[in-house]
Amino acid sequence: MRKFLYLLFSLALTAVLITYALWTADRPAGHYLSDLRINLAVDRGTPADRGNLLGIQPELFPTDYQSPERLHRKLAAYLQTARDQGFINEKTVVVLPEHIGTWLMVSGEKDEVYQATTFKQAMNWLAISNPLAFIRALADAQGDSRLDDAYLRMKADSMAHDYQALFGGLAKEFGVTLVAGSIVLPEPSVSEGELKIGGGALYNSSLVFGRDGRPIGQPQRQRHPVFDQQDVLGAERPDVTHVIDTPAGRLGVLIGSDSWYPLHYRQLDEQGAQLIAVPAFVIGRDAWNKPWAGYKGLSTPSEVSLKPGEVSEGQAWRRLTLTSRLPISQARGGVSVFLRGQFWDNGSAGQSFISHNGEQFTDGEARGARLLNLWL
Repeated sequence: MRKFLYLLFSLALTAVLITYALWTADRPAGHYLSDLRINLAVDRGTPADRGNLLGIQPELFPTDYQSPERLHRKLAAYLQTARDQGFINEKTVVVLPEHIGTWLMVSGEKDEVYQATTFKQAMNWLAISNPLAFIRALADAQGDSRLDDAYLRMKADSMAHDYQALFGGLAKEFGVTLVAGSIVLPEPSVSEGELKIGGGALYNSSLVFGRDGRPIGQPQRQRHPVFDQQDVLGAERPDVTHVIDTPAGRLGVLIGSDSWYPLHYRQLDEQGAQLIAVPAFVIGRDAWNKPWAGYKGLSTPSEVSLKPGEVSEGQAWRRLTLTSRLPISQARGGVSVFLRGQFWDNGSAGQSFISHNGEQFTDGEARGARLLNLWL
């Protein structure tokens, strides 16, 4: 009798494991509808032969990331609208927002991931659907929040490949220089024209693609991750600043809160940066109008007199982003672009703006997909 029960239990366990394995391998494509419209928010300057800075504020949702092809469809529609309105030329520098590449972590997943009601539920489904990859990532995880590290690390190989294929492909398709927002990867670097990952800490990094679709230089890693990311993300050394040559001029990239530090603008000045791109992301649907929380656990630069709670989050971003504000920044212009949309129970905020000649320009509308153009 004992042998029979053992055999029955073994068969049942085998059936469960086979069913689970078949379930994890099944990746059906769910129904998909997406708004491909984008409105012109800002158009400053006069068209000439010096090129232009073009910020694209997308409105994205988890289902847009169900496959790289779906995300390409939406972003290509935005770029096509810009082309139709005369904003695309061989000297155009396109800027996308922070973390637009990070959400590739949920690409190719089961419907349960996209249908989850909370971010935590979505990450649980992500782990359950990829048990071996999650276990390996958890074993390699670093920092104080190993679970969050594992979620980001478990698909890093495919994320890096999809990031380069998607954004490099868009740059080549539309013949532009493309600042591809940012993506979180372990020790990212470019070797022989390919984006590679390492086995060390995770970094929030931005890569620029040329008109041929190939990376230009090395990824710019974020130097000051905000307080609630410090348990997961590594910080690049404060003195590491990359400036690259583009058809429109020398370009520097400041990721998110890196744009709050006057030191970084002086470093860019020393390298002759003429243009500055700020990919950004603010979590929380109403966060833009709430009191600014300060430097979020980081030391406040001595040049900054702004105190926590003195202004709103949005006002702080526009006061601290010093692009083209003499004498600290000698850049001709810049654009700050925020990622908008809804990622499960995490809303987003941020109102993209153009900086030029010490002034800032926006259209007063935060929500929805927006184009912001500055003729140089």
